[in-house]
Amino acid sequence: MFPPRSAVPLKPIPGSYGLPFFGAIKDRLDYFYNQGKDEFFSSRVEKYKSTVFKTNMPPGPFIAQNPRVIAVLDAISFPILFDTSKIEKFNVLDGTYLPSLSFTGGYRVCAYLDPSEPNHTSLKSLFMSVLASKHKDFVPLFRTCLSQMFIDIEDEVGSKRTANFNDPSDAMSFNFVFRLFCEKDPSETKLGSEGPAMVDKWVGLQLVPLATIGLPKFLKYFEDLLIHTFPIPFFLVKSDYKKLYDAFYASSSSFLDKAESFGIDRDEACHNLVFVAGFNAYGGMKAWFPTLIKWVGKAGEKLHSQLANEIRTVVKEEGGVTFQALEKMTLTKSVVFEALRIEPGVPFQYGKAKEDIVINSHDAAYEIKKGEMIFGYQPFATKDPKIFDHPEEFVGHRFVGEGENLLKYVYWSNGRETEDPTVGNKQCPGKDLMVLLSRLLVVELFLRYDTFTVETAVLPFGSSVTFTSLIKATST
Repeated sequence: MFPPRSAVPLKPIPGSYGLPFFGAIKDRLDYFYNQGKDEFFSSRVEKYKSTVFKTNMPPGPFIAQNPRVIAVLDAISFPILFDTSKIEKFNVLDGTYLPSLSFTGGYRVCAYLDPSEPNHTSLKSLFMSVLASKHKDFVPLFRTCLSQMFIDIEDEVGSKRTANFNDPSDAMSFNFVFRLFCEKDPSETKLGSEGPAMVDKWVGLQLVPLATIGLPKFLKYFEDLLIHTFPIPFFLVKSDYKKLYDAFYASSSSFLDKAESFGIDRDEACHNLVFVAGFNAYGGMKAWFPTLIKWVGKAGEKLHSQLANEIRTVVKEEGGVTFQALEKMTLTKSVVFEALRIEPGVPFQYGKAKEDIVINSHDAAYEIKKGEMIFGYQPFATKDPKIFDHPEEFVGHRFVGEGENLLKYVYWSNGRETEDPTVGNKQCPGKDLMVLLSRLLVVELFLRYDTFTVETAVLPFGSSVTFTSLIKATST
């Protein structure tokens, strides 16, 4: 039974799934090769005159049993995906398919669980408790890791005149995450310096059905057959995953002890820790930090001067880089939120209707039946022209002053920026930590440099960023 109608007119959901099997293949080829992600969605918005429509989402046959989704692409319809009273989040992290549980030790880790499942409460409570207990470590530990990263970048600029950001950023991110959870440097374990590469391979094999690997276009059918058609086997990364698991298990006794106090077996807790640390935290930073630097870099020297002035003034007034100082940096905060708005690190959200529901867009309402999969493409929702002025532009001051009222439309964390993660929702437990680290990265950048320039390129997930100039700070 559908709930009462809303004030906007009720319309049938436009779009088509096409012929069984072949419709999903056609949509997959359009999505990856013939059109590309953004044109795939924008062309359908234009065709159907609607930001809500039916389509198939990759990977489709034979990896996903049912590729059919109802896409929600505006700022009003998208938040239905956060309502866990109406939307089920059972095994939908990667969309319409679930990688082999061998990738996670045979367990459905917390990210795959619906909040209604008791294990979700235990596991999310554990991670929220651990993060809360380490609150005082965030700033000094991350600044220490950043310091080494910038030394490495400066050395490369000195010898080559340019410097890749991604590789030192990856090393810094893994170092920070491992030290945060395990309280030791990964170089002191059997991982040595290979941790990031191992995680990249492990995460990449789980997500590659959702990406392209950049082969020439005349090889598109070969690539499609290779990575989009059959499940990727775990044995390709089995030895790497075992090394990761063993290193975390041997180094996280305090975490595992705490897990047992929450009623969680040590083995299951460790597989969840590897996932949170490797997939969620490190994987998120790997994609996000280059994106942040890309947008700040491309914003230009005027914004850089304003950021440097704010950051250095507040740090001097507060006597250092503290939580209180970071809160006073209104432009710095806005710049981070604007980057999260314009290119969120996780572009997709999925959920299955628990009951018959009605969702609204700006100008229509649509009935969705129980069991239908809802898909949200976040970059369209957070660049909704009916919410944001000049939505395709990076506007550093967008969230300053009255602009803070727009933060409720920033959705990067699987929830509104104005809301907080709880055991009853699927919002990222590290939401506030990621915002904090992003601000710290910008702060450290402009404590060291007046301005910088970058060149960028598109990667399967995120961007490649190269510093082409770094002008050291002329004032403090």
